[in-house]
Amino acid sequence: MALRNKSFGSAQEFVWSNDSSVYAIREGNSMVKIFKNFKELKTFKPDFGCEGIHGGNMLGVRSVSGLAFYDWETTDLVRRIEISPKNIYWSENGELVCISTEESFFILKYRQEAVDQAKNDKELVTEDGIEEAFDVVGEIEEVVKTGVWVGDCFIYTNSVNRLNYYVGGEIVTIAHLDRVMYILGYIPKDNRLYLGDKELNVISFSLLLSVLEYQTAVMRQDFETADKVLPTVPREHRTRVAHFLEKQGFKSQALAVTCDPEHKFELSVQLGDLKIAYQIAKELEGEHKWKQLAEMAIQKCEFGLALECLQQAQDFGGLLLLASSAGNAEMLAKLGDSAEKAGHNNVAFLSHFVLGRLENALEVLVNTGRLPEAAFFARTYLPSQVSRVVKLWRESLGNMKAASSLADPREYENLFPGFNDTVKCEQFLKPQRMRRYPARTYPQAPAQSSQPAVQQPKLGAKEMADLEKELELDLENLDVNTD
Repeated sequence: MALRNKSFGSAQEFVWSNDSSVYAIREGNSMVKIFKNFKELKTFKPDFGCEGIHGGNMLGVRSVSGLAFYDWETTDLVRRIEISPKNIYWSENGELVCISTEESFFILKYRQEAVDQAKNDKELVTEDGIEEAFDVVGEIEEVVKTGVWVGDCFIYTNSVNRLNYYVGGEIVTIAHLDRVMYILGYIPKDNRLYLGDKELNVISFSLLLSVLEYQTAVMRQDFETADKVLPTVPREHRTRVAHFLEKQGFKSQALAVTCDPEHKFELSVQLGDLKIAYQIAKELEGEHKWKQLAEMAIQKCEFGLALECLQQAQDFGGLLLLASSAGNAEMLAKLGDSAEKAGHNNVAFLSHFVLGRLENALEVLVNTGRLPEAAFFARTYLPSQVSRVVKLWRESLGNMKAASSLADPREYENLFPGFNDTVKCEQFLKPQRMRRYPARTYPQAPAQSSQPAVQQPKLGAKEMADLEKELELDLENLDVNTD
């Protein structure tokens, strides 16, 4: 290929417009000339001085006080920004621009519609240009050494020799470089990014165009194009694409794209999709996942599913809460037995106690060595068992003096007045405490059932029999109709 001289002249700087037939030069610190088809089109003196110029979609003029963007054709001021740029990189379509400084870089979005509106309404133009001409997309505290746009993705090398690209607020590291290298360009058909160093060595990195195109389409919210591009994205890269979608707030699309079961489960939980979350939980068999799914099922009042999930997770505390809240006696009974076998003694005790299975609750305390608690429990609810528990308590003590200080109510009746009456009361109430009624019938429950004969320890046999008949009659008349 032969190079031919088309034009020449003196200049301190030279920059191209996005239009390959248009370029600009800087003469001195105050004069800028614009050429089109190698013929001088405009000459102007920037109001804020001119220490450097930058090409791209608009003509950038750098001065001591900041950066000014001018229209290539009219040289009208579009926007002045108080920033000291080191380099300016425009995307191919002119919608995005990266302004790099000594400490960070900014991604701005150019709003052509705001500029067109200002041309018709001069009141929208201030001394600093059109305020709505740019929107700030992001500010990243990294120093850009070299960079290039591919679609809406900005690829760059930074000061610590990393090769990254920025898209939609996310920074993806492509490679860690072992020396200073400079981006030469990207060849889409090869899916490769080329870099060189000072020794003229050239290396390349794989960077799939399909991934970049998909991310670009997502950033433009052009999901029709994104769906067309997706089949060309290799399966091993789709989870990374799904994470990108999630960060942009498109979780339902991310759920459809991701290939990672863990990621799919988290997304389904966030979206409240019980069906997908349940299927994945069955496949992965993780205790934490079952608990997450159970919590979500309870929130959605899917109590059958919540029960299954809690059982799969062996979450005895959750099962106790669910069973007691639902008033499910059968579930509580099974839970008490299974929790006892699994060593979850607190849950087992509460399950038995709530059901009125006081003997079982007492045995949980005895079997776990909680004999002092068992003794007090028996004294309160099962006085007939006090002697047995006190004997076990004495035998468990290594100190004979302490053991002998424990008094058995049957041996020392003088220390426990009315104890024999409480034993009779226990036998009297035993059939009643096993009965279960709907919670809605509580206001109709007879008062005698909550104030048993224990409050009248001196009742005789006749009075006790009369009280029992009266209580039986009240219970028979209790309205337990569930219709």
